[in-house]
Amino acid sequence: MRDLVEIGMGRTARRTYELDDVDIVPSRRTRSSKQVSVAWQLDAYRFEIPFLTHPTDALVSPEFAIELGKQGGLGVINGEGLWARHADVEAKIQQLTDVAEKEGTEAAVALLQQLHAAPMQPDLLAAAVAQVRAAGVTTAVRVSPQNARALTPALVQAGIDLLVVHGTIISAEHVGSAVSSDPQAIASDGEPLNLKTFIAELDVPVVAGGVSDHRTALHLMRTGAAGVIVGYGSMQGSTSTGEVLGIGVPMATAIADAAAARRDYLDETGGRYVHVIADGDILTSGHVAKAIACGADAVMLGVPLTLAAESPGNGWYWPSAAAHPSVPRGALLPYAIEEERVPLTQVLDGPSNDPFGSLNLVGGLRRSMAKTGYCDLKEFQRVGLNVRA
Repeated sequence: MRDLVEIGMGRTARRTYELDDVDIVPSRRTRSSKQVSVAWQLDAYRFEIPFLTHPTDALVSPEFAIELGKQGGLGVINGEGLWARHADVEAKIQQLTDVAEKEGTEAAVALLQQLHAAPMQPDLLAAAVAQVRAAGVTTAVRVSPQNARALTPALVQAGIDLLVVHGTIISAEHVGSAVSSDPQAIASDGEPLNLKTFIAELDVPVVAGGVSDHRTALHLMRTGAAGVIVGYGSMQGSTSTGEVLGIGVPMATAIADAAAARRDYLDETGGRYVHVIADGDILTSGHVAKAIACGADAVMLGVPLTLAAESPGNGWYWPSAAAHPSVPRGALLPYAIEEERVPLTQVLDGPSNDPFGSLNLVGGLRRSMAKTGYCDLKEFQRVGLNVRA
């Protein structure tokens, strides 16, 4: 039964919960963390750790995607970002972070918009895909709903393994449209995107999102998506939630709702399992554990990976929505100075000298599962939860 509260005469709202509002409950059984598996499989692709990247240029270069792939995760390249528009991306990012440091957020966002106004060059994106593919790791690229149909054929030809159709919020009724006033949108035939038809015609699995409720998650599952993204990315650096749109995604509740949609869809189809991927306010290993405990199969990481020396943003982070030409929904913020950055292997597997969970993310998840007696991710989704008073 939904917990409704009255916020005024004749107006009610649902009580919802963030990840920080819930705690995992230990059980009567414990096990060694060495006996715990954190592997998962999306369609035909197996991953040793349940981590994807938020598709932002601040984190994912071809080199970073390769390194994360070798560590067992999945780096998602932004197919409409700087790697698709400029040949000298490293120099452009250095220019961007210099402006952010010296002139502030507004100047940096203006420069980011300017850099994203450059036309997309399919050859550059194909070269980035080819570089990742040649390294032997799973290759994933993100496209927006409005550009999905126009960009996808070239991406499939380039050899992607997974396609991520990703927007800040994707609604149940209107997945996307090829007709757009956005100058970043590329030429198309003017037909609205029918995601169900679009996915059926592809030979690669599709992950779609973000969503924030049961109905929208179930709708996207019915399109044939292999995975559904819950959330909009980290609130750290994002202004989508309050300042610009007034929209919020309480992640604990949203993940649980999407997991319920997954169960309903599993019953509806007689056994088709769609993966739930959490993408919002996951900053520590504790948040990772809570997201999976609420029902996620995997998580998208943003800010935590800025600590990795291999991330191209030089310790700065901005969400992909920060580059929107007319309604930017994110800021460039510094999260790690040069002296604090460590190899990606240490961010994921330690050793850690940080008592707050920003390093050894995999180790923290393993210990949480071991302390509560669960041996794999699907079992851990059944762990007990408490809500803080």
